[in-house]
Amino acid sequence: MRLSRYFLPILKETPKEAEIVSHRLMLRAGMIRQQAAGIYSFLPLGKRVLDKVCNIIREEQNRSGAVELLMPTIQSADLWRESGRYDDYGKEMLRIEDRHERELLFGPTNEEMVTDIFRSSVRSYKDLPLNLYHIQWKFRDEVRPRFGVMRSREFLMKDAYSFDLDQAAAETAYHRMFVAYLRTFNRCGLKAIPMRADTGPIGGDLSHEFIILASTGESEVFCHRDFLQMTVPGEGVDFDDPAALAETVRAWTTPYAATDEMHDEAAWNALPDEAKMAARGIEVGHIFYFGTKYSKPMNAVVAGPDGREIPVHMGSYGIGPSRLLAAIIEASHDENGIIWPKAVAPFDVGLVNMKPGDGDCDRACEDLYARLQAAGLDVLYDDQDTRAGAKFATMDLIGLPMQVIVGPRGAKAGEAEIKMRATGERLTLPLDAVVPRVLS
Repeated sequence: MRLSRYFLPILKETPKEAEIVSHRLMLRAGMIRQQAAGIYSFLPLGKRVLDKVCNIIREEQNRSGAVELLMPTIQSADLWRESGRYDDYGKEMLRIEDRHERELLFGPTNEEMVTDIFRSSVRSYKDLPLNLYHIQWKFRDEVRPRFGVMRSREFLMKDAYSFDLDQAAAETAYHRMFVAYLRTFNRCGLKAIPMRADTGPIGGDLSHEFIILASTGESEVFCHRDFLQMTVPGEGVDFDDPAALAETVRAWTTPYAATDEMHDEAAWNALPDEAKMAARGIEVGHIFYFGTKYSKPMNAVVAGPDGREIPVHMGSYGIGPSRLLAAIIEASHDENGIIWPKAVAPFDVGLVNMKPGDGDCDRACEDLYARLQAAGLDVLYDDQDTRAGAKFATMDLIGLPMQVIVGPRGAKAGEAEIKMRATGERLTLPLDAVVPRVLS
């Protein structure tokens, strides 16, 4: 993509309303634009990162055996009355009426709707286990939306819902999602620590939050240093092996880890001082097992092996992709801007023409642009006639993992400079060696 044809509205000044790093950088880098309190448009650069995050989430959900569907944003109030949550949910739920005075709501979550879909189609235990997920926009009318997309009113959510015959099978479903979440966040360049969590309005009696450590985190967390060395399961993980899944979950839940709300001071004090890690954290995922909380009142039952009707056991599993973007920035930035992990970067490489109009520069850049794209790389080519300082500042701000810089002197000598965004390392190479180095 040529920058001269792209829409990248960079801001030189930080908007006053931006309180945290991710909000400042997302606005300045032209990733988002506020439309109303807690409601944002994702501009092209932000949309590219959002799509990459969603693709990773989708791949890991599919790998674990979950099946994708798409449910609407607007839901009937009648479903929520069946579960008993319509009046309990509070003012965060945006309640509306259509022209026929039917009561509707802008969904904050989808337990009721997916339960209705399940009960209308699944009749036998032979159709279990089942896990349905979608990636859809949600709305929660936060009393004080803040921190940009970190705590917005409208947000993108991946929510999955498992259905199983009994508690043992439901716990295996929970373990599948637990492991899938470890892999998802690891692929996004994050070390996520699972911490026992309060179930809140979702309900149930088993829940974990996945927390990344960041100095700008919204909550205080306490965990064992062992988490920093733990290895996330690889691509070969067998999601059909309940014992292996349970062992992985056991390993990742044995060391002490707790948010401020669940912190056990006695257990914490029992740890040796060198093992303690008190820090700030950001929640990037939340999983719940809640048994028959929804299936009983909504009559979501299946015929068991003996023919008797049994209410299914359920769980729900959420990741907020839009929030995850902000969390990645909070964990990976410096004074110059964002530092994207390679897997979620909006472009793989930034190609900088230091002097458009110079014959040697133009020829070298056009050749590199063609060869980088032919190698399957997403390239943002800065072909604009602007100051060198502005070009460098823009590339550092938007945080592409690698920059290829071509100036008139280097182009004449048949060379280009490569800069690694994360480390600042620079090296000069012959033009023919640039593409192999970028690919390495």
